[in-house]
Amino acid sequence: MQSTRTLGRSGIEVSALGMGCWAIGGPWAEGRTPLGWGAVDDAESVRAIRRALDLGVTLFDTADTYGAGHGERILGRALAGRRDVSIIATKWGYTFDEQTRQATGSDASPAYLHRAVRASLRRLGTDRIDLYQLHLADLPVARAQALIGTLEDLVADGLIRTYGWSTDRVDRAAAFGQNAPHAVAVQHGLSVLRDAPELLGVCEKYDLASVNRGPLGMGLLTGKYQPDSTLPHDDVRGMASGWLEWFRGGRPAPEWLRRVQAVRAALTADGRTLAQGALGWIWARSDRTIPIPGCRSVAQVEENAAALTLGPLTPDHFAEVERQLAALRTAALREADRPYWPSPMLPTARP
Repeated sequence: MQSTRTLGRSGIEVSALGMGCWAIGGPWAEGRTPLGWGAVDDAESVRAIRRALDLGVTLFDTADTYGAGHGERILGRALAGRRDVSIIATKWGYTFDEQTRQATGSDASPAYLHRAVRASLRRLGTDRIDLYQLHLADLPVARAQALIGTLEDLVADGLIRTYGWSTDRVDRAAAFGQNAPHAVAVQHGLSVLRDAPELLGVCEKYDLASVNRGPLGMGLLTGKYQPDSTLPHDDVRGMASGWLEWFRGGRPAPEWLRRVQAVRAALTADGRTLAQGALGWIWARSDRTIPIPGCRSVAQVEENAAALTLGPLTPDHFAEVERQLAALRTAALREADRPYWPSPMLPTARP
C-alpha cells in the first residue's frame, strides 16, 4: 500500500493514516457534562505526537474546542521544530471559555470565523492551518455557503491552505464540494461498524478527501471492552447522549459489541490486531479514506502506525467481513436493541 494519499483536489500529500487529537485536549465540559476523555498526561501526549511523526504519520486532526483550546496548545508544542513535515487540521464553530474549560455555544458568523482562525494560529504556534474545518455538522447549507467568501479570503491571505466540513450530512458535504473552490475534504464517521456509502460517493464525485473520525468506534474496535466494562464519569463515553452511539449509560452498547465479535476473526485473520484490521478495512473500502484514530499514548500510536505497513485488507478478507456483517444485520435482535438498530441517530453536534 502507498503510505500517503492526496488531500482531495489540493495536491497536498498526507499520510494515509492521521492522528485524532480529541483525547489529548484533556478535561472540558458543558455545564457538568464531560466532553473530554478524562485526565491526560501532556508530556505523554507530546511524546505520542512526535512518535507518530517518526513512524510516518503526518496528519494531525484537532479542534479549537478540544480541551477548550488546550488540545491545540499541546499539538503546537509537540510539532515545534517539525512543522514543515506535518499537516495540521483543526476546526472552528463552537465557542468556549479557556479559563473555565467550558463549552459556551456556537457561532457561525464571518466575524467569529476571523477571530477563531487567528486564535487557533496563536495556540498552535504556526503561521498557517493546512485544513480548516467547519465543526457545526448541522449548520443550514445557506449559512455555511455564506462563509465561503470569508474562507477564500483566508486562503488568499495565507492563513489557511484549504478548508472542509466535519459533517455526516450528505447535502452539507455536497454543498461545499460543489461550490467552494478550496474545499478539499469532508470529515465524517466511517468504520467497519458503520459504512458511509453516500458520503464516500460525494467525495468521489467532487474529488474530496474522506477524513474518517471514529475509525475504531471510540475504542470498541481495540477489543478491550466487554459487556460489563464501564467508563469513568469524567469520560465523554461515560455519559448518555444522542450523538454518542457506541456507548449507553457508560457501557458499550450490546448491538455494537455483537458486530465487533462478528468481524473479529476476519479482521485479524492475517495476523493483524483488531484495530489494525479495522483500519485495513477502511483503506480497502475506498482509496480516498484517511482514518484518524484517536491516540493519547505512544503505545497506541505504535499499534496504529504499524497498520500502514500492513495496508488494506485483502479482497478475500474484506469480502468475508462484509459477509459476516450482512448476516448480522439480518439476524433477529433482542427487543431492547431495536430502537438502536440498524441506524442509530446520526451525530449532530460533536465531536
